[in-house]
Amino acid sequence: MFQLTGAELIMRLLERQGITIIPGIPGGANLPMYDALRSSKIRHVLARHEQGAGFMAQGMARATGRAAVCFGTSGPGATNLITAIADAKLDSIPIVAITGQVPQAMIGTDAFQEIDTYGLTIPITKHNYLVRSAAELLDVIPDAFRVATSGRPGPVVVDVPKDVQNARIELEDFPEPGKADAPPPVRDEEVAHAATMINSARRPVLFIGAGIIASEASEILRTIAGRTSIPVVSTLLGLGAMPDDHPLYLGMLGMHGARSTNMILEESDLLIAAGVRFDDRATGKAAEFCPNAKILHIDIDPSELGKIKQPTLGITGDVGSVLRALAPRLHSTQHSEWLDRVNELRGAHPLAMPGAEDLLQPYGIVRQAAELIPDNAIITTDVGQHQMWTAQAFPFSWPRQWQTSGGLGTMGFGLPAAIGAALAMPDRMAVCFSGDGSLLMNIQELATAAEEDVNVKVILMNNAHLGLVRQQQELFYGRRFHASKFHAEPDFAAIARGFGVAAYDLGESTDPRESMAHALAESGPCLINVPITREENVYPMVPPGAANRDMIEGESYAKQYA
Repeated sequence: MFQLTGAELIMRLLERQGITIIPGIPGGANLPMYDALRSSKIRHVLARHEQGAGFMAQGMARATGRAAVCFGTSGPGATNLITAIADAKLDSIPIVAITGQVPQAMIGTDAFQEIDTYGLTIPITKHNYLVRSAAELLDVIPDAFRVATSGRPGPVVVDVPKDVQNARIELEDFPEPGKADAPPPVRDEEVAHAATMINSARRPVLFIGAGIIASEASEILRTIAGRTSIPVVSTLLGLGAMPDDHPLYLGMLGMHGARSTNMILEESDLLIAAGVRFDDRATGKAAEFCPNAKILHIDIDPSELGKIKQPTLGITGDVGSVLRALAPRLHSTQHSEWLDRVNELRGAHPLAMPGAEDLLQPYGIVRQAAELIPDNAIITTDVGQHQMWTAQAFPFSWPRQWQTSGGLGTMGFGLPAAIGAALAMPDRMAVCFSGDGSLLMNIQELATAAEEDVNVKVILMNNAHLGLVRQQQELFYGRRFHASKFHAEPDFAAIARGFGVAAYDLGESTDPRESMAHALAESGPCLINVPITREENVYPMVPPGAANRDMIEGESYAKQYA
């Protein structure tokens, strides 16, 4: 029998879960946890904003596939975490956010820094808890990890009042660490039906997403694609599940995919949707997506089956388990006629990357950086034009190499996510492609990068605009530009140096490639500012609300949508 405070118990339970790093910020309502953390084996990373702490936890979870933890205090600490929590919910990322709360006797009194964290986070979590006693922690902490990692992963919030943190509890032993529930069993009759659909298809396409990565199914995916000669397309979050140079890989579909990829889907007679949720950025106008195809939809979340597109056959299950059960039933097929047509379309409508050899052009920045960084580097982005240029041009080769905010589309994601990835994988470089508008959202985390000396490189595509907003105003709002240009243009290199981060400005370099190579070869964090043309647009593009077949490739194509 031994005694612990509630705060000490939290630390011991987190240690037993395998947590070794926690980003966060202390405040009055969670100081007992920080007092206990001081004596813990867990390393704390002091973020400069709770949103940054939440994205660092995401960076760790996305890089490892394991649940990560972040801390925040009550009131503004909790509300600052909300964006990172919502982002994790939409992208199915397992994080456990543990927040302090005012003492229970003060809940409901509008006490200093009191907010209803439980109520605020109900819509944006898989589950949340308001802990009422130290004894409850014995169940709540392991269960939070079980929920976060079971089925479709996602965020969990544990709100702990200060009196619960300070309360003492006697216990004889600790509960078993929380672990994911077993996935639902694979039903033989569904697998047999799916195999019949695939074996009889003449123009099948594999449509893959983040579920392939979450279920560690990349290897079986490649096996099936190779055996059946079925071409593969990916969502934004599925990039890396299939190597970029695989002959059957067609790249990203949807709003900024290659025209050929979207045209191939138009001609498909079977869409095998594996670990995807038919997001609107992938499908375009959903009613007109893959109009000639039967749909086989495999997903761990039964609520996704039929939510956007009604499948011919929907299978609820872990996509890796289902694919492994399917593989022995699939015929070895060449699909020669279909692949000839696929290659014809790819040849006629390739993804153009103008300026790929010019380091001061968007595609050139991405392609040249890819040649200079290690093959195992982790790539993060913020949200905007730079995100799409990176998704189109970077040669992703392995799962969990790519981190971006897909569902919520959060500017400010990239830098703290890269810090989290570098913390979780200290033997790998993390490279964040960002835009000036996005970087300003969480630029304070440069201080965290400097303090932790993480191997994070920020490559800033700087056009002094909210580029994707400006692009849409140009194409679809009659060039009525408003609130998309930054009239005050910061000196990002000077700002980075002010935070203690090395910085380079390629606009001032006589040899930009040599300067970039030097910057990327240095140890520790650095920022590389790359000025780009302010009117540069990302193409092709499906106009908002249009079908994928109606994608445009330049301003002249956009006039009908203006």
